[in-house]
Amino acid sequence: MTRHSVDPTSPDEPYLAFWRERHLCTLTTLRPDGSPHVVPVGVTYDAGARLARVITSGTSAKARHVRAAGPEGARVAVCQVDGRRWATLEGRARVRAEPERVAEAERRYAERYERAPRLNPARVVIEIDVDRALGHG
Repeated sequence: MTRHSVDPTSPDEPYLAFWRERHLCTLTTLRPDGSPHVVPVGVTYDAGARLARVITSGTSAKARHVRAAGPEGARVAVCQVDGRRWATLEGRARVRAEPERVAEAERRYAERYERAPRLNPARVVIEIDVDRALGHG
């Protein structure tokens, strides 16, 4: 894996492989007062589309924080750590509720985490347009 700054348009194979391994991640959003809200999540990363996805309930705090940013989206970061290896993806997030987008996010989640997500009729997907990638390992 490359150290620190990674080109989000062409990350190297070790960086991509790390994002395919099964790891718990964190998502950082900003509360209305500007303070960070950091929560554990599952994340999938489609480097070709420069898109990270987080499935969640539409009523969750993370979804509310992203929606509050308006149509331009919210700046967020997702991160995973395994010992000395770490990787962060940053970008603009938007909440999407279209059934086909949610289904694709669920499919990718099941592939990475080797289990289907629990049934949740209120599920949405937070899609992150990745514009910055960092890592070490």
